[in-house]
Amino acid sequence: MKYRVTLDGQEREVDVQITPGGAVSVALDGEAVDADVTRVPGGVSLRLNGKVYDVLVGGKPEAMQLAAGALRATASVESERARARKKKKGGGSSEKEIRAPMPGRIVKVLVETGDEVEPGAPLVVIEAMKMENELRAEAAAKIASVEVSEGQNVEGNALLVRFE
Repeated sequence: MKYRVTLDGQEREVDVQITPGGAVSVALDGEAVDADVTRVPGGVSLRLNGKVYDVLVGGKPEAMQLAAGALRATASVESERARARKKKKGGGSSEKEIRAPMPGRIVKVLVETGDEVEPGAPLVVIEAMKMENELRAEAAAKIASVEVSEGQNVEGNALLVRFE
């Protein structure tokens, strides 16, 4: 299955094939890579070209928050099937809100009602599991409302920002 992965604004194609025996082969932008993924609580353990990364994952596939050690990233993952369905329906991004990927505390609110944001623009910084995660806009949009304030504790899936 092919996926389009956008990681902090950079788009890549990932092709994952699983053999009948359960072996996994992965190609990144058409080049084979040595990779293996194991689910662990809160995320995945990723072996990539001989190096192991424990990655915390939060949010939905369209707006995932990733944390590996000191590295933080925002990613979206879309399968070729989902992309084909979206094209057939004529749809673009339909996300009208940003929600907390996990329980945490709002560290910074970087936008205000009425602001116009571009794809990848930082919106809110949330601290969860002793790590700060910057939540970013997936598409150009106008901020309809900001539902949280700095220092506020939020539950997982709490509404943070609404777009027009």
